[in-house]
Amino acid sequence: MSDFSIPSGIWVLLLFAMGGCYVHFRGKVRHRFSRQLFDHSTIMSPINCLLYAFSKAPSTPYHDPKDYPALKLLEDNWEIIRDEALALQSQQRIVASQNLDDVGFNSFFRTGWKRFYLKWYGNDLNSANDMCPKTVALLKQVPSIKAAMFASLPPGAKLQQHRDPYAGSLRYHLALTAPGDEKCAIYVDGEPYVWHNGESVMFDETFIHYAKNDTEQQRIVLFCDVVRPMWFAPASWINALFSRVVMGAAVSKNQPGDKVGAINKLFGYVYGVRLLGKKIKAKNKPLYYLLKYVLFALIIWALFF
Repeated sequence: MSDFSIPSGIWVLLLFAMGGCYVHFRGKVRHRFSRQLFDHSTIMSPINCLLYAFSKAPSTPYHDPKDYPALKLLEDNWEIIRDEALALQSQQRIVASQNLDDVGFNSFFRTGWKRFYLKWYGNDLNSANDMCPKTVALLKQVPSIKAAMFASLPPGAKLQQHRDPYAGSLRYHLALTAPGDEKCAIYVDGEPYVWHNGESVMFDETFIHYAKNDTEQQRIVLFCDVVRPMWFAPASWINALFSRVVMGAAVSKNQPGDKVGAINKLFGYVYGVRLLGKKIKAKNKPLYYLLKYVLFALIIWALFF
């Protein structure tokens, strides 16, 4: 009688499938199944599910910033931070990337969102040190902040529904200039929050969320990634290693002279393939979807069989 064994690749594929299902059904708001199938949150689901399992933070869309007392330093000094942000804004330094060198936020630029990086997962930026010394100094006093930027949502701008890919952090917004109007709000798992000057909000960015500014006033926040607290030390070590190596490689620049990570250097070449796909889709949708699914099937076969 021959032995029957399941190939290891099948087990790995099953791990991704189970992780993707957990991510899909986590929360009230969900992507279409076809989008979830190919979403980066499914690709990242094995490591994200590990982080969820050992997270001290509850599995809720919003979190209370008061549970992270080190962040109070930022709220206490919000006017100092605001003044440096407004100085940058007046110099037109809070901008969208003009090159294909910001993979994490590239799709946001098309709908009006803009940014100025202050730090990024172990990488300092020369431009931030020079132009925002007081804000950078404050950020250095809060080691749990792994990334920070000024993020602008101008009048009429919006962010489409999305999940952020990595569950190793929680998102913190400190409002620096905001309309204080329900027409300018963020929705996390369907629950709205309206920014008010000098006030902060924290949320889990791996829930589906979107934002809009349907007012005539600019919205600028201090946007931070705060490390997700863990109750199991090895999970913290994995989180720290992944953040440093993978997330750190996605650093982008404010201006020439700032470091650009390896992932963003490669992004321009990868995006060329995507542009080719868009051209095919515009001319022949059935052919586009056939090629798309065949390509994914080949990738799955190569990785798992």
